[in-house]
Amino acid sequence: MKKYYRIMCGSNYMFHNNFVEGNCIGVYYELDLDLTEHLPEDWRAFNRKFIPVHLERHPGKSKIGAGLACGAVHTVCKGLLKGDIVLTPDGAGNFHIGEVIGDYEHHPESPIPHQRPVKWFKDKISKSDMSEHLNSSINSRGPVTNLSNHSDEIERLVSGVGSPSLVAMDPDVEDPSAFAMEKHLEDFLIENWRKTPFGKDYIIYEEDGECVGQQFPTDTGNMDILALSKDQKSLLVIELKKGRASDTVVGQILRYMGYVKDELTEPSQQVRGAIIAHEENIRLQRALSMVNDIDFYRYEVSFKLKKV
Repeated sequence: MKKYYRIMCGSNYMFHNNFVEGNCIGVYYELDLDLTEHLPEDWRAFNRKFIPVHLERHPGKSKIGAGLACGAVHTVCKGLLKGDIVLTPDGAGNFHIGEVIGDYEHHPESPIPHQRPVKWFKDKISKSDMSEHLNSSINSRGPVTNLSNHSDEIERLVSGVGSPSLVAMDPDVEDPSAFAMEKHLEDFLIENWRKTPFGKDYIIYEEDGECVGQQFPTDTGNMDILALSKDQKSLLVIELKKGRASDTVVGQILRYMGYVKDELTEPSQQVRGAIIAHEENIRLQRALSMVNDIDFYRYEVSFKLKKV
């Protein structure tokens, strides 16, 4: 079954023309060797080998940043299969869409040395035509984002059929009306981070001055928010539920926390979690009573009209 990915084309879309005119996608991190013989099936093995290489060449980078870079390299060079669909932004609110048609190629003379050949489709799709849910996923700050959960919508957009204004795809949201009302909760939390209970002790994770902690990619999906404590001793995983959250969200956030612990943390760092929802049920309360490192926060919405 084909998968769907959004591939960024460098800071400020600097490699957009290289992608489109070169009929390719690629990664531009400085691993200056032919990776043909260095692409195991398991991305974890690749990361274990090349994260130290990346950190040696970039001593100011964090292990998280190195993990992001190496994960993107492996996904583009090995994880994508022939027939998979890729989307890349043009910087003007549109996305080129193409099909991966070949295996990994090394181009040492190119600014994007690690490439995959792509056949670009004739038409682009606009962000303005996407559902709120797809927009949220495609805005992930990481270099590579898996959009396969949105395959039906992407196929509709490619065929010229518009998307519904709201797509509620989260099985843990029990109240679709609450989802509709709170579809901007994540962006609101990001924009008002300093005023939240987390803002005193944590910052949303940044890499090279750019916020990459929103929709942070993992091997089991994108976590909503990844934050780092100001003393750098703790990483915080935040999962948002735009409605009533059930106990299934505990398993979801634990998977993300396990990924952070295994792949991103330094030995001295700990991992905590926070679930934010409009309300919880008894199953969630029971599950959280047995977990010491996950907190629950209930959000409230206030709306007022003031005559002036």
